[in-house]
Amino acid sequence: MSDKIVIVDYGMGNLHSVSKAVAAVGVEPVVTSDKKIIAAAEKIILPGVGAFGDCMANMERFDLVPVIKNVMDSGRPFLGICLGLQILFEGSDEAPGVKGFGYFKGYVKYLAVNEKIPHMGWYQLILKSPSPIMKDAGGEYVYFVHSYHAEPEDESIITSVCNYGKEITASIGRNNVQAVQFHPEKSSRTGLAILKSFKEWWL
Repeated sequence: MSDKIVIVDYGMGNLHSVSKAVAAVGVEPVVTSDKKIIAAAEKIILPGVGAFGDCMANMERFDLVPVIKNVMDSGRPFLGICLGLQILFEGSDEAPGVKGFGYFKGYVKYLAVNEKIPHMGWYQLILKSPSPIMKDAGGEYVYFVHSYHAEPEDESIITSVCNYGKEITASIGRNNVQAVQFHPEKSSRTGLAILKSFKEWWL
């Protein structure tokens, strides 16, 4: 069992706070954009803060899309955070015409709700389907900052939601690929519990 988790650095993202949170659950974080290190990683976290279009442009610039897709296809544990969830879909209202990874069918839509945008703050998770990293998170509060949310074609991949004017996607997952819209690194003990579950998760 490795005592390291690779955190992908593609020039965008809250790398420092994610690294600190990973270290806090007893794992050495390896922050890198090196394709060889990413390709060989036993576990990967793909964080993200910023805009969908800029994110995909950076991914292409670093030539990371095929490397990360190979890791996801290999069956190794993968965790996407915030924008790292959104880019797993086919595209986003935020960047019309820009293709995402397309790993999951569906699109990321603007949060059309009669509430303040962005959706920011602590909101309660409602579990929808089993997830190896979310097993202790039902009913807990986690921290969100976003204006868009994923609408998967296959709703069975939604592992949790929260209510903000309507039911919105809080996390998704299928097999080894899990992702969260909220920020576990900013979500106190619940976020650390999720990262600890990711650390201890072996397929």
